[in-house]
Amino acid sequence: MEGPLKHIRVLDLSRVLAGPWAGQTLADLGAEVIKVERPGVGDDTRGWGPPFLADKEGNPTSDSAYFLSANRGKKSVTIDFTRPEGQDLVRRLAAGSDIVLENFKVGGLAQYELDYESLKAVNPGIIYCSITGFGQTGPYCQRAGYDFLIQGMGGLMSVTGEPDREPGGGPMKVGVAIVDIFTGMYATTAVLAALANRERTGIGQYIDLSLLDVQVATLANQATNYLVSGRSPGRLGNSHPNIVPYQVFATSDSHIILTVGNDEQYRRFCTVAGSPELADDERYNTNAGRVHNRDSLIPLLCDIFKTRSNSWWISELETAGVPCGPINTLEEVFADPQVQYRAMRHVVEHPAGGQVTLVGTPMKFSATPAGATLPPPQLGEHTAQVLEQTLGIDRTEIARLHDAGVV
Repeated sequence: MEGPLKHIRVLDLSRVLAGPWAGQTLADLGAEVIKVERPGVGDDTRGWGPPFLADKEGNPTSDSAYFLSANRGKKSVTIDFTRPEGQDLVRRLAAGSDIVLENFKVGGLAQYELDYESLKAVNPGIIYCSITGFGQTGPYCQRAGYDFLIQGMGGLMSVTGEPDREPGGGPMKVGVAIVDIFTGMYATTAVLAALANRERTGIGQYIDLSLLDVQVATLANQATNYLVSGRSPGRLGNSHPNIVPYQVFATSDSHIILTVGNDEQYRRFCTVAGSPELADDERYNTNAGRVHNRDSLIPLLCDIFKTRSNSWWISELETAGVPCGPINTLEEVFADPQVQYRAMRHVVEHPAGGQVTLVGTPMKFSATPAGATLPPPQLGEHTAQVLEQTLGIDRTEIARLHDAGVV
């Protein structure tokens, strides 16, 4: 049983996170992903630690956990494409590939004749996806763009964090590089759509993805709240702008998340809470009323939650069909029986570390299972294999290229 993209080859010229995340997702789907890295250095994130992967003796290797998070399932080939011989090797790889991923600055690969127009000349059906901070056009196109910066510029930090009037209030970034991750997922969707179009028309195409565009798009209901009302939403901490009660509450021993999605769930919650009068109160018996009157309702609920423990609330609310849950640490996440059952902890063999534990793929297929069959590669681990088997270069020539510093 093979992945659904087993017939697809991806040439991954990207580094750091957004582009590599797209390449990793395609690898999870069965594609052959050839990651081109700088000889002797590799992707910057290889050194973004600690923590680093430990070898069989427990000594740290040169590969960080950050690198491992975004590069499973790939083959690493080292090529110096600032040199003509290296450029030729990349063009030859592109000639036999279906997709190219890159996240260099605008025009950065044109000087090496590795831009879309150059590679289209050797492979008219190529699907070429460029990822930059601000896109290929517009007044900011030459600027560098990083996830943190884009979270601020794109409005996410204006709706994330406690309100300014509260202790600790102020803008807050999300705890992972969410813009990079979403950009990688949009890139995956875009190249798959282009593949579907190519199968119908035979025509490849160029895809221009911008982190800022993605950030604006993924503001979702918050962006539309503004576009419909004309008012910029503010920070609400762990509360929801459109649903109440939908937030964190302190219990007698910890914290719980309550996510009431409709009026019937709210009524059932009030029964469990021993406060049926809050379900009958005209101020609170509809979601619109609860949103409008949140300032009077939420303090009442805060007092109620403090009377019982986390375990009591979760048990009783789950029995009543009211969505709720704990706030888990990562240790608790990977110990959770549902997470374990769904195979979200994945162990693979690694040539340096013996075994490495990675996050599993969330994509579950019935006929073409997804999931990486290769561990994140060591730097240049597959150079000789790919050059020999894919490009037909003999070992003597590979040795010469290595000695010359081209690979």
